[in-house]
Parts: sequence; structure tokens; C-alpha cells
Amino acid sequence: MIAHPVLPEQVSRVLDAVADGAAPRFGIVAPGGYGKTTVLREVARACEDAGTTATTVDDAHLLPDAELLALRARVERGDGAVVVAYRPWPRSRALSALAESLGRARPALALEPFTREQVRAVLPAPARAHAEFVHRQTGGVPRFVLRFAGITAAEVPPDVVASFRADLDWLDVDVQKFLLAAEAGAALRLDLLGGLLGGDVDAVGDVIEAGRATGLLAPDGALLPVARLAVAELSRTDRRIAVRQRLAELQLRSGGPVLELVRPLLGAAGPEAAGPGPEAAGATVAAGPEMAAAFQAAAAEALPADPALAARLLAAVGTPSAEVAVRRAVACAMAGDLDAALRLADGVISSDPAHRGRAAEVAAIALAHRGQLARATELHRWSPSSTSTAFAVIGEVGTGRLPAEPLPVAPPTMLDGGASLMAQGVLESVTGSATTALSTLVRAAGLLEPAGSAVLLPDSPAALAALVALHGGEPAVAESVLDRAVATSLGGALMAVRHRLLRAWVAMLRGNLARARETLVALRRTGRPLEPRDWVFAIALEVGIARRNSDLATLRRTWEQACEAVLRHPVDLFTFLPLGEFAAAAARMRDQHRLAPHLAEARELLHALGDPPLWGVPLHWSALHAAVTAEETRAAEEHAASLAAVADRGRYAGVMSTAAENWLDVLAGRVDPDRVEEAARGLHAVGQWWDAARLAGQAAIRTSDRQAMVRLLDCARLLQGRPAGGAGRAKAPEPVVEHDGGKLSDREREVAELVVRGLTYKQVGDRLFISAKTVEHHVARIRQRLGCGSRAELLDQLRQIVG
Repeated sequence: MIAHPVLPEQVSRVLDAVADGAAPRFGIVAPGGYGKTTVLREVARACEDAGTTATTVDDAHLLPDAELLALRARVERGDGAVVVAYRPWPRSRALSALAESLGRARPALALEPFTREQVRAVLPAPARAHAEFVHRQTGGVPRFVLRFAGITAAEVPPDVVASFRADLDWLDVDVQKFLLAAEAGAALRLDLLGGLLGGDVDAVGDVIEAGRATGLLAPDGALLPVARLAVAELSRTDRRIAVRQRLAELQLRSGGPVLELVRPLLGAAGPEAAGPGPEAAGATVAAGPEMAAAFQAAAAEALPADPALAARLLAAVGTPSAEVAVRRAVACAMAGDLDAALRLADGVISSDPAHRGRAAEVAAIALAHRGQLARATELHRWSPSSTSTAFAVIGEVGTGRLPAEPLPVAPPTMLDGGASLMAQGVLESVTGSATTALSTLVRAAGLLEPAGSAVLLPDSPAALAALVALHGGEPAVAESVLDRAVATSLGGALMAVRHRLLRAWVAMLRGNLARARETLVALRRTGRPLEPRDWVFAIALEVGIARRNSDLATLRRTWEQACEAVLRHPVDLFTFLPLGEFAAAAARMRDQHRLAPHLAEARELLHALGDPPLWGVPLHWSALHAAVTAEETRAAEEHAASLAAVADRGRYAGVMSTAAENWLDVLAGRVDPDRVEEAARGLHAVGQWWDAARLAGQAAIRTSDRQAMVRLLDCARLLQGRPAGGAGRAKAPEPVVEHDGGKLSDREREVAELVVRGLTYKQVGDRLFISAKTVEHHVARIRQRLGCGSRAELLDQLRQIVG
């Protein structure tokens, strides 16, 4: 009860008239919960205070006709004050007659919901902070607002939901069905309501009016949010399921969407259907052929945006056919559940010849993500679809086999056209022009972008285009096509990780190691294990970042994982980038023999394809670095010769060949600063920023010409994205950093930061493009400046200086 009720202005005017001696005769009409009883009580109190005899009647819509007619006669006689409150439904003839008589004396008061300000005024002080939430949940219906009086947070308390049981239990069965239909979003669908309630338009209209009269519906006909929650939780489970099923069947017949009607049924199968995995959800709900069809239609709606939900919906079909099993395998694969996809597809392959081809295609795509490209290609050959034929060509080239037959003409569909262009682009990358191949693959990516996440692919055209771009010295193109793939969700969740890893690879080549590491950290935070193809790239990134940072501790820690990744993922054309990183790391770890068989297999694969320069150049470049690290001069010369043999086959090959020649000259002590700088800038231009800076830096520390050293160091720093140092360029003293324990120059501070991080003198020298001996001199000078008597004391002071 409201001690000081908030009354509408029109009620206040009536009360003022009663206080002046008027005998009120009028009706009060509003749905349940709008405060009719409160107004009646205030009118009765006002009449009593004024000494006026008044007859007040509540819930007149429930009275028998005889009583209503007697009330009307009293109104007609003008016999004292008569105030009658009633709902707009049910409306008998006797009640209509009474309302008409009252209306001649004074128009009926039509009560309205509380405004936001009125809700805030009614709520107790502790609850007023959530007045906006309460108004949104209740629509301002006074009775419901009062139920939120004890609210302490912007959420609906369980006791508030439970309080609606009395509002629902007494309702007619048809009204309860209507409210359940409204909870399902069908409150305004007269066609569906007619089929659900089994009546004509007039009968359905009566039920709707009865539903509105409860006060549970907003003016637009939708359930109030709190009422929707109550109807969902408090209605009988069997009736709720039956209403949903009937609505879904009716909607399916009309060709409309059924997902939102069917989705809640997944959780209605009881505890026995609540286990893990798609098999568990709602398995007993889709009884009967019509409901099975509704679940399948809902799955088709869900597949592009939520393949995991689609898989659960298809799992709910009681006795699935082979066609349903294949569709479910597709959904599982698109959701990233390759185990389930392979299991379902294998079951169809072994048991149903009619759907074996489609199942083989799904299994092939799953195996491609598992790194089993050769087996995937065999399964694609089993499938009669044109997309499988195109994907088989990609797999053949990737495993070192040129297709014996020309590509068939693709049907004029988005997926078929995209798959055909993908196959054409991959084939051109080994038999034709790298530029043409890249253009074809970029066009394939553009063709499939509108499909977004709605396509199941063994690899995306964006990923293949990025690989070709990275192998051909076009990192900007790789980054652009990957950015578009991420923005359009090309290939869905199954391809998302691959796109992110390849973007990180571009960052690593450009020397942006922090950004590359951020991608790896973000992937680890998801907690989901990577598929072998993605894992081999992720581990290669870990190795590549550690090698470029001269971080031997991380390199040692990661090396065993790298060896395992190579064992789990057979060598194919599309994993040459990680294989090259592993080759360079193996030399650093003095563990070349473990990687030798895989490198030999890669060379055989290249030879089988005719030694295409596009794919061979980066592998030879990595092998050259491995040979240099291992001090195997003869092997380094062989790889440089291989690069020289294809130097005229394109800009990238020419740049890498020139850089290889300069590396060998630098290692032999023959430093031509003009040639080195030209080669380093060439590397930078084709995206090899870190390698470019390293070449210039290594040449700088190996030349005896001080002027050349300064020039090359400046070049290295600029290519690395750092300002030129200008060491030796002028005689001005180095800028120093003041500290309580002494002074450090900028260069000494750089050295100090790396020493504190635990790097050896050689690692510090590699990072700063100076010799280990120079690092040692810097450390000795720092120690002298800080007055440290031991290395432990030195490190302690440096930690305070550099943090």
C-alpha cells in the first residue's frame, strides 16, 4: 500500500471537487495493476471527509449482470455518489450499459502508467538509484513498480519474478497460451495466433484483449520485460514447449524465420540433455517430422552467424538422416569443432553412398586445417562437387604435384567462382608470374568477402594471397588483404586465427616484434588449443621473435615445441615460412640434424614443382642465414648460388640474391658500404626490415673504415626505425642521463637496459649493431662511473636506473 500515493492530475481534480461537496459519479478504467483500487480508496476517503455517502465498486468486470444493472439504475436515478472501477476486458453488455450511464455524468478516468519521475518518487530512497531500470522493466505499471521496492542492483530479483505467479495462475488457458506466444515474440502475428488458439479472427481478438487487460503488456502489444521473464519462468514447461513447437510449425509452413522460436527449446529437454558437446543439447525436443524440419530450418538460419548453435540445433533432431549428419558436420567444422566434424563425416562416408561425396568434402576441409593436406586432397578427389575439384588442385600443388588436367569451368556461383580463382592463383604461383598469381588470389578474396563467415574453406583466398605476397616481397599487399579478411570475417571462426597469425608474421618481418608478440599473447588468453596448421605458425613466430631479440632463453624453451610442431605437420608448400624460421633457429641451437629431413623434403617438393622461384627464394634465404649462423661457408655459398640462379626471375629474387652476395662478402671481411647500403635498402623495400638493418649493422662492425662504419650504423638504425646515432660524426660529448649514482650516456643506457634483461654481451651487440668487445667496454665504463665494486652491485644500481 502506498502511504502517500502518487495520483494523476485528473484524479486530484476529482478529489478537490468532492472536498467542495460534489457527489461523484464516474467510472475508472484501466488494465490490472494500474492503481484503480488506490484511486477508489482515495475517493472513498474524500467522500467520508466531506460527509458524502458514496458507493465504490472495484473489479466491476467480474460482477454478474444483475448487480451491474442495479448499479446502473442507481446511477440513472442520481441516487448519491457512485464510483465504479473495472478493466477494459471482459466487457459484458451490462457493464457497457453501466459505463455509458456513468459517462453521461462524467467521462471515465483512464489511468496511465507512471512516468519515470513518478517511479522515482514512489520507490524508497535506497532503490531510487535504479529508477530508470525499474521503469524500463515494468513500463511504469504501479503494481509492478511497487514489487521492486527492495531492489539493490539493476537486476530483477527472484522474489519479484515469483510475485507474478498469482497474476498468471488464474488466467484462462487461451490467455496463458497468448502470453506464451507473446513471450516468443508472436504477440502481433494474428495468423500464428489463429493456428495456435484454433479460433477465428474475432475469437483471437478477444483473447488478445483479455491479455492486454492483465496489465502485463506494453502499449505496443509486447510483454513488459519483467512480465516476459515471469511468463518464461513460471509457466508450465510442457505448455511452453507445446506453444513454441506449434508456433514453429506454423511459421515453417508460412516460410518465415523460425530460429527465435526454436532456440529456447534446446534447453527444454531436461537434465539428461545437458551434457557437453552438441550431441547433448535438446535431443528429445524435436519429436515428429514437422519439428525436425523446424530445427533444421533454424539451423540454416543460425549457421552464418553462430555455427555452434546450428550444430546444437541439428543435434536435437531425433533420428537424423545422412543429409542432416553432413549438415551438422559442416556446422561443427565452421564452429572449430573438427573432431566432431570428422567423426560425423566419417560415419556418412562409410554408410551412405548418396551423401558420401559431400561428407568427404567436409572431412577434407577439416584435415587441411589439421595439416594433413595430402589426405585432404585424396578426399577432395572423392567428392564430385566443383569446389572440391578446385580445392584438390590447391592440395596437389601444395604437396608437390602439378595437376594433370586443366581446371574445369566453374559454375557461376560465388563459392565456386572463388574456389576456382584460388586454384588458378596457386597454380600460377608455381607455373607462371608471381604478380598474376597474387592478383588472381586477391580477386578470389574479394569475390568471397560478401559471404563472410558463411563459407567453409580449407584455406582462405586471403591467407593464400598473403603467403604469395610474403614470398614475393609484397608485405603491404599481404597486410591489406588480411585486414579485409579480418574485417569481413572471411571463412568464419575457422580461419580467424590463421589470418591473425599471418598479420603477426608481417609485423615480425618489419621488425615490429611487440605487435607480433601481442597476437600470440592474445591467442594464448583464449585458452583454445590451436590446430596443427595454426600451431606451426604460432610456434614459428615465437621462435622468430626470440631469434630476432637474441633471446636464447626463450629460444631454448620453445625449440622442443618447434620440433614437435614440425613432426605433427607434414611439409607442404604453404608452411615454408615457418620451416625457414625453424632452419635458422636450428642452426642457432646447433640442432640442425633434427630439421635436416624436413628441409630435404621441402627441396624435393620444390624440385617436383619445377623449382618455382616464388616459393624457393625465401627458403634459400632462411637456409643461408642458418648456414651463416652455423659457420658453414660452403652451404651458405650454395644457397647464395641458388638465389643468384633466379635473380632475373623477378624484383624480389633479385633483391634477395644481391643481399646474399653482400652477406658473404661481409662475413669474408669485404665491406663495400655503397653495395651494402643498396642491398640493405633493397631488403627494406621488400618488407625484410629486420634483415635489412641486420645486414647494415653487421657490415658496420666488420669494417675498419670508421667513416663507413658510422654511415652503415646510421643506415641500420634508420632501417630499424630508430634515429641515426651519429657516433663519431662530431666531437661533441655524448648526452648524459643524471642519476644519484652517476651519469650514463644514451648509448650506455641502451646497453644497461639490455644487460639488466639478462642478455649476453654478444646478444647486446647483435641488438645494437656493435661488437661484443664494445659492449664490454661500455659496461666497464658504466661500472667505473657508478663506483660499483662487484657485478651484483652493478646490476642492482642499473635496475634502479633503468627500472
